[in-house]
Amino acid sequence: MMPPPYRLVGLTGPNGAGKGEAAAFFAARGYAYRSLSDIIREELAAAGLPADRDHLIAKGNELRREGGADVLARLLLERVTGRTVIDSIRNPAEVDRFRREEGFILLAVDAPAPLRYERVLRRGRDESASTLEEFIRKEAEEMGTNPAAQQIHRCFEMADVVVQNDGPLEELHRRLEVFL
Repeated sequence: MMPPPYRLVGLTGPNGAGKGEAAAFFAARGYAYRSLSDIIREELAAAGLPADRDHLIAKGNELRREGGADVLARLLLERVTGRTVIDSIRNPAEVDRFRREEGFILLAVDAPAPLRYERVLRRGRDESASTLEEFIRKEAEEMGTNPAAQQIHRCFEMADVVVQNDGPLEELHRRLEVFL
């Protein structure tokens, strides 16, 4: 069996698109798993704050303002050894930093908003949105132009490949298999 062509597989996309499922797919095939959001969760825990969506967004933006827009990527790369799938890339500077690493590819995972909203309700996290309309409004906060904030739409534009996740899990796996 030939080794996978990519050492680092980055994942970006909107909330509930299936980035976690894509990460699990690669992890099951020998990739270590790392998430930029886990770095933010660690910071929130150290500050005694809850890791709900609002706090994750605010703390991530604060870290980018204070440490540079690519700070999460730099911190995560200190933890990377070998083949790794990197979840939750949300800022173009993060993409730029990862692109300096040999064997990096950025996958954007997407699905229609109503389907993504259903998924986030099922996973039971505190999403700070109790209706589809609130979910869509909250998502708009992640698509600004502030260089120190989330800019998922820009990361999406920078993706090497877009994977639609609008069907059963098996279909997502078939679409991801192309990379291996």
